[in-house]
Amino acid sequence: MPKPATPRGRTPAPSRTRRAPTPQRDAPPREEAPKKLFRVAGLSAVSALFAHDAGRVERLFFDERLAPAVGTFCKALAAARKPYRMVDAEELAKVAGTVLHGGVVALIAPRNVPAFDAEEARRWAADGQPLLILDGVGNPHNLGAILRTAAFFGLPRVVVSDHPGQALPSEAAYRVAEGGFEWVELYRAANLPAALKRLRGAYRTVGTALGQGRAVTDVATLAQSDKPVAVVMGNEEDGMSPATQAACEDILTIPGTGHVQSLNVAATAAILIHALAKPVKG
Repeated sequence: MPKPATPRGRTPAPSRTRRAPTPQRDAPPREEAPKKLFRVAGLSAVSALFAHDAGRVERLFFDERLAPAVGTFCKALAAARKPYRMVDAEELAKVAGTVLHGGVVALIAPRNVPAFDAEEARRWAADGQPLLILDGVGNPHNLGAILRTAAFFGLPRVVVSDHPGQALPSEAAYRVAEGGFEWVELYRAANLPAALKRLRGAYRTVGTALGQGRAVTDVATLAQSDKPVAVVMGNEEDGMSPATQAACEDILTIPGTGHVQSLNVAATAAILIHALAKPVKG
């Protein structure tokens, strides 16, 4: 049969051909989402920020009552072209998220918690500097109270573990610390039992446990050693993990009357920090 004629004015439809794939352009690198600013409230905590690391303060809010006290802070922010504002009590409570703001609130960029390096810690040990290590202390109020005590007595560093329940810097912890985070270096240790084993020889690693180990009637004896002491405190409910406990050279407990089962972890830390650290002069 003859092929059907193509209608005039029309051209045959071209056969379909597969086009070569269009080369994809490299996608621009995704920018990291900006970190949420922390709200730090209270004159003591805000004063510590400006004294130690004013560059981290992004904004400042205060009420009329504290205007004279924050004048130098406002000048520093003005020089850095950062905003500050005097507001009424209602607005300040909204900014702070609480009425317990003490009349001033700073918004700050949160500081990263660097990784703990056991080799670097050996250099700290050579200078006779003790360590406090928290393994799963989960309540941010306890973390803040411990950092406040460490700053008060001049303990230079605190190490936290990678325990899933471990509290890290937060608004609640900052509020309780009253500026303590600005004067104490905080590190985070991965695989704490292994890190403790690497510290042996440089530090005397001592764990704390309720009703276990050697009772300490005079905690000042902790500092009476030929090596500085690294004291490990466990989770508020479960204490130290078996692996962490096994990695410690000594296990100590603070004896009491027995009228209550134990001390709060922050209270225990205060006793130990007082024994280990030299008080700050002036």
